[in-house]
Amino acid sequence: MKLSYNWLREWVNPSVSAEDLTSRITLAGLESDAEPMAGEIPTGVVVGRIVKAERHPQADRLQVCEVDVGTGSNLQIVCGAANARPNLNVPCATVGAKLPGGLEITQAKLRGVDSSGMLCSAKELGMSEKSEGLLELDNEAKPGTPIEQYLSFADDILNLELTPNRGDCLSVQGLAREVGALYGLQLKRPNIPNAVVEGHAQIKVEIEDLETCPTYTGRVITKLNPKARTPDWMRERLRRSNIRVIHPIVDITNYVLLELGQPMHAFDCDKVSGGLRVRKAKAGETLTLLNEQTVTLNNGELLIADDRAPLALAGVMGGAESGVTASTTSIFFESACFASHAVALTGRRHKLNSDSLYRFERGVDPGLQKLALERATQLTLLICGGQVHPISQAGRQQAETTIRLRHSRLKQLLGVDIPAKEVEALLARLGITLRNEINNSWLARIPSHRYDLRIEHDLIEEVARMYGYDRIVAKPYAAQLAPTRLPEEQRPLARIKDQLVSRGWQEAITLSFVDPRIQSVLTPNIAAIPLDNPIAETLAVMRTTLWSGLIPVWLHNHQRQQKRVRVFESGVCFEERDGRIVETARIGGLAAGSARPEQWGTTVRGVDFYDVKADVVALLGGAADEYRFEAAEHSALHPGRSARIFRAEQAVGWIGELHPLAVKQLDLPEAPYVFELDWNAIQNVAPPKTKSLSEFPSSRRDLAIVVDENISASEIVDVAKQSGGNSLQKVFVFDIYRGKGLKDGCKSVALGLIFNDYSRTLTLEEIDRSVAEITQSLDHKLKASIRT
Repeated sequence: MKLSYNWLREWVNPSVSAEDLTSRITLAGLESDAEPMAGEIPTGVVVGRIVKAERHPQADRLQVCEVDVGTGSNLQIVCGAANARPNLNVPCATVGAKLPGGLEITQAKLRGVDSSGMLCSAKELGMSEKSEGLLELDNEAKPGTPIEQYLSFADDILNLELTPNRGDCLSVQGLAREVGALYGLQLKRPNIPNAVVEGHAQIKVEIEDLETCPTYTGRVITKLNPKARTPDWMRERLRRSNIRVIHPIVDITNYVLLELGQPMHAFDCDKVSGGLRVRKAKAGETLTLLNEQTVTLNNGELLIADDRAPLALAGVMGGAESGVTASTTSIFFESACFASHAVALTGRRHKLNSDSLYRFERGVDPGLQKLALERATQLTLLICGGQVHPISQAGRQQAETTIRLRHSRLKQLLGVDIPAKEVEALLARLGITLRNEINNSWLARIPSHRYDLRIEHDLIEEVARMYGYDRIVAKPYAAQLAPTRLPEEQRPLARIKDQLVSRGWQEAITLSFVDPRIQSVLTPNIAAIPLDNPIAETLAVMRTTLWSGLIPVWLHNHQRQQKRVRVFESGVCFEERDGRIVETARIGGLAAGSARPEQWGTTVRGVDFYDVKADVVALLGGAADEYRFEAAEHSALHPGRSARIFRAEQAVGWIGELHPLAVKQLDLPEAPYVFELDWNAIQNVAPPKTKSLSEFPSSRRDLAIVVDENISASEIVDVAKQSGGNSLQKVFVFDIYRGKGLKDGCKSVALGLIFNDYSRTLTLEEIDRSVAEITQSLDHKLKASIRT
């Protein structure tokens, strides 16, 4: 929020500079800074009144103007602005004037006609980046008045970045209350008397749900002057707060919003049918807003509606059909309090932003509505004239909030003993009155504008702010803090990362936002979650796989002549399931280039499936025996060089080479190998158990079998383990043969079988019996035969 410092000083006037003020309120928890209103102040520019304007004899688009600048003799100035006309007051740069940007005004001759100065726009005075035509001033502006004096160029702009809980400071009044409390000054509030009611016209108002709209007030004002103009003093204050001038009535509502903090809206009475009702939207209703956007209402949005149709999104934006126009002569001012959650949800659903929404979603004083309505009425009569009618009101009075505050608890939390009398004085500055209770405590009465104060800790924080954080001496914490430990079976992610780094991988950290083109190729069956406001077209959706971020990392390195790349990342992937967003923690990697760094002792070969699988198995740690790799198809992986990873019956990840079609679609230099694992599924590992070594000798038998090519080594090992009995301690594959002597589509697998018992030496008969059972099972389950 931006505010004029001069405007603030009309409410409270501390004898400090704008820089000192912003430093003080920043220390009190309201982050702010200040900058001069104008970087360069023009000199030699005065208020000028165009007395006469005639067409230039040599140029159709130029006018020769006679301008009164208060010196007794008029100046002849040639001007090309379309809005130059008689009886118009505008800024006039006289000969010798210096404008922002270094432009100096000299006597000139334009198309053969002398010109003694220049009539200025807002842009030429350094007041805006662009402007259309001359800056028009009020008719009451006195010719000859220096423009820097008339428009108060000697001003600073306060820029406040407030936390969401301090919506009470989003106005001149709110900031003035805070400044007055910090400096111990009284506020000089504007005199806002109740308007004199002359008419009897009223629009009946009703509220459907008091939880979403506790208070709604309004007033009809008729006989407005449609030709009224927003005065310069109001225009300047709005402009310095980055609010554009639209229409006198709209400007008044914006002015009250900035001054008091109450969002308001004005309806054209001629466009309202019957009474007004605050209600929830019915499914399928539509509303065209002031920004010309048509919204379809399906979620019970809070509306202002008449007897015929919706007129406005409550607290967010008015409707185009009921808004004021240049011909409006009667209006209904709305001043209401809407629940912050109702307004915020409506704004987010329809991706809307407004100054009204910004304040309502942070909270608005529930006791401010009638005062704001009277202020708007006062300004309307001043600027537009009109006849005032009675106030229409619905709702309930806000209950008083009280909080118990203990002096002992305050001392315990702040670590400093602030005397009770000083605590009472500090809170009194904020309008919080204290009543003494038993046991050295108080009952605090909270003003309605401090809706953020709800519990004792809130009051203690207010005492600390007013006392000054810089006055609270830092002390060592008395408690002993012991570091927490993960359960023994739960592996720290940092250890897994260290394992990958030790095996030659490097960690990458990418955004959760990815390129939708890349992701649609990698996970075409998963609908991506789009971002409402992406920072770039290539970062427009939430990632459904870590590969979407790792591929651009690899390409970035490859384009810089880094051909051998091993990168991994741990992070969250996002997916929508049953209408809600599910987050899954994963760890994934990408490998491309040669299997080993180039050197003289070995032949260079490209990375393959088994290189990456070895690293994944190492990553699985002591629980590697619980996992199996099964050939499976993934839309992004090569159908013959990919596998799904299971832990028991649970699928926990994928590994494989990128699909050739994906490589082509993404225009990749080669096909990298990738893996991705569900971190929550692989995190836990049973702690290792020790056992004594057998005192008895072990025996080994080798078994060569012929099986179908499609049968994996892991299947063979599993069958052997299941049928080998308790004496079979280990099974491993030590040779695979394909070629002469075997049928097409078959391979020979050689198994090593280790037998041992902890209580005795096994006999040859027992070992032979186990080998026979293993051979029978392999034949029965896998149709394996003994190789002869």
